[in-house]
Amino acid sequence: MTREEAAAVGMVLAVHAAEAPERPAVTGPTGDRTFAELNGRANALVRALRRRGLKAGSAVAIVCANRPEFAEVYFATHRAGFRLTTVNWHLTAGEAALIVEDCEAEALVVDARFPELALSSVGVRLAVDGPLAGFEDYDEVVDAEDTSDIDDPVLGSTMLYTSGTTGRPKGVHRATPPPNAVATLRLYGYVPGEDRHLCTGPLYHAAPLAFSLNAPITAGVGVVLMDGWDAEETLRLIDEHGITHTHMVPTMFHRLLSLPDDVRARHDLSTLRFVLHGAAPCPIVVKQRLIEWLGPIVWEYYAATEGVGSFVDSTTWLAHPGTVGKPLTPDQVVVGNELAEPLPTGEVGLVWLKAPATGRFAYYKDEGKTRSTYVGDRFTLGDMGYLDEEGFLFLTDRTANLIITGGVNVYPAEVDAALLEHPAVADAATIGVPSAEWGEEVKAVIELKDGVAATAALGDELIAHCRRRLAGFKCPRTVDFVDALPRQDNGKIYKGLLRERYRERAKT
Repeated sequence: MTREEAAAVGMVLAVHAAEAPERPAVTGPTGDRTFAELNGRANALVRALRRRGLKAGSAVAIVCANRPEFAEVYFATHRAGFRLTTVNWHLTAGEAALIVEDCEAEALVVDARFPELALSSVGVRLAVDGPLAGFEDYDEVVDAEDTSDIDDPVLGSTMLYTSGTTGRPKGVHRATPPPNAVATLRLYGYVPGEDRHLCTGPLYHAAPLAFSLNAPITAGVGVVLMDGWDAEETLRLIDEHGITHTHMVPTMFHRLLSLPDDVRARHDLSTLRFVLHGAAPCPIVVKQRLIEWLGPIVWEYYAATEGVGSFVDSTTWLAHPGTVGKPLTPDQVVVGNELAEPLPTGEVGLVWLKAPATGRFAYYKDEGKTRSTYVGDRFTLGDMGYLDEEGFLFLTDRTANLIITGGVNVYPAEVDAALLEHPAVADAATIGVPSAEWGEEVKAVIELKDGVAATAALGDELIAHCRRRLAGFKCPRTVDFVDALPRQDNGKIYKGLLRERYRERAKT
C-alpha cells in the first residue's frame, strides 16, 4: 500500500510502523508507545469496538487527558470509519452529557481521572487507567484482540464542538477532511526519524489534535505529550528530547518570556526550528521578543475549528508586524459587511473565509446556525479585521469583544497589547462595562506579576502607560486588579464571562 493509498483509508500510521517499528511515537508522563505499539493497539481497539456492535459511521466520544490511549483511540477511529468527538474534561457532567448525547456516541472512553464524567447513558463504555463503575477496563479489552493490521480500513472523521462561550456548543461536522491538513504537513517540513514534536495543549482542542498529534504521527514523527502546561517544564522537555517542532498559544509566549533570564539560559533550545501559533491575537511586542529570543522560526496561522485562512512566517511578519499573513489563495478571504460584500482596503469589517469545495463544514443538527454562518460559499467566525494595500490580513478583534463607547469602536486586543508591555502586568483583559454617559466604557482587568502590589497609584500608572501608546478614547477609564483572570484551559481568557460578572454587578 502506498502512502497515498494508506492516507485515503486512515492507515498511514501502519506504513510508518512497518518501516520504523521501534521509533518512538508517543512519549509522556503516563507511558510511551513505539510506532509498532501504537499501530497494533489501534488495530486491536478497532476489533474490540466492532465486536461490541460499532460499524463505519458510528460515533465514539473520548474524555481523556494527554496520554497514549488518546492517540490509540484517535487512530483507531480514523481507520475504522468511526466519527470521533473529543470532550473537554473541564466540563461539568451535565455539559459533557449534552455533547455525548448530541454527537450520538455509541461508545465512550473515559480516563478514570475524571470519574464525574463517566456517563452511563452510552452502550459501550471503556475506562482508561483505573476502574469506573459500569465500565470495562480499556487495557483488558484491547489486550484481548489481534494487533495485526485490519484488512478493511475505512477513513473516519473527527467532529469537534465549539467552545460554547457564546451559546450551547455545536458540533463542527464534515463529510470529508478539509484540504488544509495536507498544507499543514508540508508547512512543518518534518524529517521522520530525526524530528520530535512537543504537544503543549490538551488534545481535546482542535489545534493540538490537528497540529500536535495527527500531523506529526502522520508524518512519521514522534510526539512528546505534556499533561498540563508549565513554562519552565516546556523548556526542559525541549532540551531533554531535542524537540524540533511545537504548537503554542500567545499566552504561553508571554509566560515563557516572563521567566528569569537564568532560567531561560539553563535550557538548550538549539534543536527547535518551528514554533506554530494561533487561536488568539498575539501582541506585537510579545512576538517581537519571542523572535529575538528563538530566531525566525515562529509561524502564525489564522484558523478555527471551522476552517483556515492564512499563515505567515517570521521574516514576513517582521516586515508587516501584526499581520496573520496573506490568504492561502487570492480569494480565500474577504473583509466585508454582514452580506460578505467587500469593503475598501484598510477598512475594518467582518472576515469571511471561502469554504473548500470538499471538507465544507456544517453545525451538526443545526441547519439554522449553519445558514447564519454562511453567505454563498463564504463563512465567518465573527472575527473583525482589514486587508492592507499588499493583501496582508490584520485582525482587530472578535465582534463579541467589540466595545462601543460614545459611538466609537474600541478593539480590546489593541488595549491588551499595550498593557502587556508594562513590566508589572502578567496578563490583561480589556472589556466594556455599562456606562450611563457613554453606553459602555473601557475597563482593564489586570493580573499582576508575583510580588507586585495592587495599588491605586499603579492603576493610574497603567492608564497613563496606555495614553502614551493609544488614542485617548481607547484607553481604560478604570483599572481593576484580580488574583487570576478566568481562563480556558488553552490559556485564552473568558472575556465573555468577565463581561457578564461586571454587568451583573452594575445591576445591583
